[in-house]
Amino acid sequence: MNQNLIDLAYLAAAVFFILGLKGMTKPKTAVRGNLFGAIGMLIAVLVTLFAQGVVGYGVILTGVVIGSAIGVYIALNVKMEQMPEMVALLNGLGGAASFLVAGAEFWRASSAQGVDAIAATGLSGLIGAVTLSGSLIAFAKLAEFKFMKKVKPLPSQQVINACLALFILLLLFTLVARPAQFTYWFLVLSSFALGAFLTISIGGADMPVVIALLNSYSGLAAAATGFVLNNSVLIIAGSLVGASGLILTKVMCDAMNRSLPAVLFGTLGPTADGPSADEVYKSVKSTSADEVAMLLEVATRVVIVPGYGMAVAQAQHAVRDLTNLLKSKGIEVEFGIHPVAGRMPGHMNVLLAEADIPYDLLKEMDEINSTMEQTDVCLVIGANDTVNPDARTNPSSPIAGMPIINADKARTCIVIKRSLSPGFAGIPNPLFANQNSLMLFADGKQAVADIITALKEG
Repeated sequence: MNQNLIDLAYLAAAVFFILGLKGMTKPKTAVRGNLFGAIGMLIAVLVTLFAQGVVGYGVILTGVVIGSAIGVYIALNVKMEQMPEMVALLNGLGGAASFLVAGAEFWRASSAQGVDAIAATGLSGLIGAVTLSGSLIAFAKLAEFKFMKKVKPLPSQQVINACLALFILLLLFTLVARPAQFTYWFLVLSSFALGAFLTISIGGADMPVVIALLNSYSGLAAAATGFVLNNSVLIIAGSLVGASGLILTKVMCDAMNRSLPAVLFGTLGPTADGPSADEVYKSVKSTSADEVAMLLEVATRVVIVPGYGMAVAQAQHAVRDLTNLLKSKGIEVEFGIHPVAGRMPGHMNVLLAEADIPYDLLKEMDEINSTMEQTDVCLVIGANDTVNPDARTNPSSPIAGMPIINADKARTCIVIKRSLSPGFAGIPNPLFANQNSLMLFADGKQAVADIITALKEG
């Protein structure tokens, strides 16, 4: 292919990537944004396959078939509530692809590479390995593997991280000064350890922020590999992912009152232990679906606050039916969406959009908090840390300073939850024992269905 045509095709792919990112900024255009991104990637892949020197299409086709089969299996079998850990895993695989491709190119043409290409190779190995190991740890934490509960940060973990980071930088300079296969793969192995150490140190409540950061890292690793391969579209795509991921991380840090450097250097985590669950929950009051229906019947304004428990129960369609029923009775219904509700950015928006709940009912945290005191009933479905008043009142809490949805300020707060088990932060929630709170202990989907039945019979 003519080089001008190649450059033009890559430019078209880059435009589709940018349009895709723009589309992803709003729920209404997110599907179209995904489609634009996919079209851009298809163009980039096809042009690369036909325009670059390819050793053999047989191996590539084999890889495409195997990868597609795995992708289809994942798409058909991964549940919606498992999407966050899948995103973490895919971020890690992106990092792995980057350092493996850069390593392969270094092995193929190390003697012909310039200083800039070798430096880019080293950065690809460093960032890609950190992304892979960090993502694997994040995946294990999000999936709540039992062994992760036994994995704790080492004593003086931050000092160890700093020393390891300095050692990796020394390896990077050594690789540039005296290129060698051993140095590169030793750098990759050391970076793998650093990524694991950084992520292990971060508390569970801050995992959504870590996912956004790892997404940024995967883009930066791809951009570095683009410099190694002298591939402009890979540089552009990686830079877009890296920049947008970093911006998203900053936005989420602001939403959780966290410091971006604390996320970058793995210094987030619990600061102190609070009161025991028995102390916090000694005045908890339970309720029934019939009683909840009675409260909803006389309400004029209802706010629904969804959380990860709603995703686990797959209750979004039942919530839609409840919303439609309440609105048919003339009751105002809105949703309070916390920026980090669930296990990844936009988790609740995706679930509610799947159930065809109108976008104009989804209100951001600041907007919904301004009207919470005028809310008759706040229905919390599976949310925990994002409505925990400890964030406002307890400076020693692991979530201290994190902005929350002020469900406790509603006239009546009803919490649908299977049990009093803690959220991802691992701490009890005083909201459950508030004077104006009632607990409906049940599976989210079944509880909402029972409330609908009681409303129709009432």
